[in-house]
Amino acid sequence: MLVLGLQGSPRRGGNTSLLLSAFLNEAERLGARTHNIEVARKSIAPCLECGVCEKEGYCCIDDDMGQVYPLLRQADIIVMATPVFFYGATAQMKALIDRTQVLWARRYIHKLVDPGRKGRLGLFLSLGATKGENLFEGISLTARYFFDAVGASFEGSLTYRRIESAGQIANHPTAFADAAKKAQALVLPLLSRKRVLFVCRENACRSQMASAFARYHAGDRIEAESAGSAPARDVNPLMKEAMKEKGIDMAFCKPRSLKQAAGDGRPDLIVSMGCGETCPVSPGVSNREWHVPDPAARSLEFMRKVRDEIEGRVLALTKGLSLGEPIES
Repeated sequence: MLVLGLQGSPRRGGNTSLLLSAFLNEAERLGARTHNIEVARKSIAPCLECGVCEKEGYCCIDDDMGQVYPLLRQADIIVMATPVFFYGATAQMKALIDRTQVLWARRYIHKLVDPGRKGRLGLFLSLGATKGENLFEGISLTARYFFDAVGASFEGSLTYRRIESAGQIANHPTAFADAAKKAQALVLPLLSRKRVLFVCRENACRSQMASAFARYHAGDRIEAESAGSAPARDVNPLMKEAMKEKGIDMAFCKPRSLKQAAGDGRPDLIVSMGCGETCPVSPGVSNREWHVPDPAARSLEFMRKVRDEIEGRVLALTKGLSLGEPIES
């Protein structure tokens, strides 16, 4: 599972960074994979309000947000961390937030559901220099709407007043312990899910659909990933079209190799769909072979048939895992 940190302070190694690190370090200690984005070090232009995302479903600005969107979709937990600047987020963090309008548009205008939405959690961390009673009201509302846009349920916040000088958060009596405790509360239930790795040759069609259906139907109970023995450069556009017909959003998906998938940890089950002799074999891990035809270079109608077969197989699999049936090859 992936815990994604968004560090919004322009001050490198400052109080916000220290607080976020306390959460991420504990998440990593528990067994999660973490990725921390220093937002101020990224090239993220402000939203142009051009309307392209609402009309076409994508953002026309070519910058580092192209790296951020896939991570937001892959993440199981997203942690937004920012100091308070004039009762709001920093300019750097606000630019990132505004650019997630494309995700909001895909959900609410184009009516497409992010398959990872069911199991994704969001946490807000913030610090302010003053003691004002309303210090976090505005920024907390922004955080809630941001998490809705990126498809994460809001799981609360940790906020601290009168924190200003460099490193001052380290002197707070409970801040780091609070962050570690919150990490335990959010990470441990997700780590208890059964982990299933779906594999095909290119990771462009079948395994992508299987992973998406598993996350869509049972993401709160099953951690699903996918990979390919010979990954393609991009996912199959007909696959995205076929999934769109089911209301499932496959935007920002990228094929991954078996080596990359291995870095995510040991699965409980590997489901292979025609990856040949290079299908992964891991000692102690059950393997299942689904004889699903390869829809690459075939028609959209054929893709639909493969899609529906895979969804039926995934539903049966997730039902069995949820009922505690033993995993057998």
